[in-house]
Formats: sequence, structure tokens, C-alpha cells
Amino acid sequence: MNPSQVSSITRSTTTAFGVLAAMSFCHFLNDMLQSVIPAVYPILKAGYRLDFRQVGMITLSVQMTASLLQPFVGIYTDRRPTPYSLPVGMGFTLSGLMLLAMAPSFHMVLLAVALVGVGSSVFHPESSRVARLASGGQHGLAQSLFQVGGNAGSALGPLLAAAVVLPNGQRSIAWFSAAALLAIVVLARIGGWYKAHGAVRANAAARAIQERRIRLSRRKTGLALAVLMGLVFSKYVYLASLTSYYTFFLMTRFHVSIRSAQIHLFIFLGAVAAGTFIGGPVGDRVGRKYVIWCSILGILPFTLVLPYANLFWTTMLTIVIGLILASAFSAIIVFAHDLVPGKIGMISGLFFGLAFGMAGVGAAFLGWLADVTSITFVYRVCSFLPVIGLLTAFLPNLETGYRRAH
Repeated sequence: MNPSQVSSITRSTTTAFGVLAAMSFCHFLNDMLQSVIPAVYPILKAGYRLDFRQVGMITLSVQMTASLLQPFVGIYTDRRPTPYSLPVGMGFTLSGLMLLAMAPSFHMVLLAVALVGVGSSVFHPESSRVARLASGGQHGLAQSLFQVGGNAGSALGPLLAAAVVLPNGQRSIAWFSAAALLAIVVLARIGGWYKAHGAVRANAAARAIQERRIRLSRRKTGLALAVLMGLVFSKYVYLASLTSYYTFFLMTRFHVSIRSAQIHLFIFLGAVAAGTFIGGPVGDRVGRKYVIWCSILGILPFTLVLPYANLFWTTMLTIVIGLILASAFSAIIVFAHDLVPGKIGMISGLFFGLAFGMAGVGAAFLGWLADVTSITFVYRVCSFLPVIGLLTAFLPNLETGYRRAH
């Protein structure tokens, strides 16, 4: 083996923490910008005299482009690697924000948010691929670092919108274009790294997976992917019940103020961010399947008690639920990558798109259910969703692909 080959293998098996930090930062900016949209609904509703159906159409426009396009973007980039697609995708987000700030009509608002959704649909499959390439074999750690940035951005976006847009009006949305420009600069540098190192790392990773992977039939692989999708459904519909309606639940059940309810929500979102970071490294050491078992089914005792607890224990329970439940997604994504090696973009797009879609559909359905029953009834129904975690029993054992603690 000549020195250049040794150097290539070393580079391919070393975790590129600088690249992972940059991708997490860009994920933070991307999801922060996307979360600004629902935060400015009151301004858009008043400015364009919209009814709730039209507000729902705005949500549908951004969710449709952000969710449904992702698998197709992933399929295309699996076949034809495009190192600089990430800054191009962020360019769509930048265009959407500028148009949203100056949109002369409701139809232009729909086009603007659709462009932001397109940017997100390009970002997630390709950035997930880059995170895996930079992982040096620590796939769970890489996915966790990547995803924790997105969670932090989603939590911060509404706060920034309240501080910037609500006092200054719709045109101030354009100020967020500075964040999109910063992301474009960082993503262009990542694109250069991807172009220079991506092929070497991808080939090394593919060889390693083929050597360690348990051979599964197409039927068993399809069943495993269906199980993982069911687990994503359970996780994100339950998360939708908390992120969308937790403040209303607290105000209805405990008569707390809006400010107090929002503080409780941010505590929960902080627990979600922490859980996202923890799940990946633990999965690298003990196996992704164990993390999925504990993450989905493990919260069942806490969700069953939550609708009946007092305010103090409601806060404690949601912290525990957020920590445990959030650890699942990194494990699910990496497990799916290992099931279908060589299709990183397609799998990432499929599962990120499914997560966004389930959150949107779940929030809409739970809102309807709350209207016809009560918000407390919604939490009682949702408390049984983690039972779907029993499907984990149908996942194959891929332990040979995991790092283990000795």
C-alpha cells in the first residue's frame, strides 16, 4: 500500500468535527429561518385579511415543498453528487424571505413560503449525507450534532420573530436574509470540502458497510423501513401535541399566564435538544435498536401519567419525555442508512420529509380533535402513541455495524 492510499484511508476514517460543527450551524440557521414563518402568521393574517383556511394554505405550501420534494432531491443526488447544491438550496430560502417581506398579494405569500420550503427540501438530504461522510464511522454522533443545530434553530426562530418582526412589521422579515447569506457562505466552503473529500470517504464507508452489514432480503428491508416509518409517526405526532398545544394545555388545565406557558414550552424544547444530542453517541456504543426501544416505548409510563399530573410534575414529566423521545431520530436515521447503503440522500430525504409531514398533519388533526372535544382529551389520546414502539421488535439486528462498549 503506497503512502497516498494510507493517507486517503486515514482521512476517510477520521471524524471531521469542523465540518460537523459547520453543518450543525447551518442547520441551526436553516430551521430558524423556516420557523419564522408560522411565528409571523398574526401579521400576515391581519395584513392580507386572511381567514384560518388561508392560513392553513400557507402551512400547506411550505410543508408540501419541504416534505414531498426531499426524497426526490435525495434520489437525484444519490445518482449525481452535487457538492454545491447546499448553497444553491439556501439561495431559494433567501429568495423566499425577500419575497415574503415585500409580497403584494396572498398568492405571492404562498409562492414565497414555497420557495423557503424548496430550500429546506434541498438542505436536509444533502446535509445529512455530508454529516455521514464527515462522521469517521461515528454515524450516530454525527447525526446528533447535525440535528441538535436544527432543534436549537426551531426553538429560537419564534423568539427572534417576536423581537424583530412583530414590532417592525412584515418588511423586517428581510432582515433575516443576513442569516441566509451567512449560511450560503459557510455552505459554499462545505461544498468545497465535499468535492475534495467526498468520493474518498463515500467509497471507504461503502466498503465498510458491505463488509459488516447483515445481508437482508428486499422484503425484510422493506418491512424494516416500514417499521421505522411507523416509529417516526409515533414520535412526531406526539411531539406535535406538545410543541403546538402544550401552552394551551397548561393555560386550560392550570390557568397559568401566556408568559409562564411559553417558559414551560422552551424548557421542553431544551430537553428535546439535549435528548437529540445524547441519542446518537449512545447508539454508536450500545446499538441503534436499543436506543429506539428505550426512546419510543420507554416514555409510555410518563405519557400515561402526564394528563393527570399537577403543574410541577407536568414540567418534570415533559422534561423526561423530551430527553428520551428526542434521542430516537438520530438512531432511526442511521439505522435506515445502514439498511440501504448507498442511498443516503433518498433515505435522509424520505425520513426528514416524513418527519415534517407527520408533524404538520398531526398538528392539524390534533387541532381538529381539540375543537370537537378538549385539549385535555387530546393529551389522553396521545398518551398511548408510544405503544407503537412495540414495532421495534420487528427490526433486524444490525449490531455488527455498531460500535460497542467493551
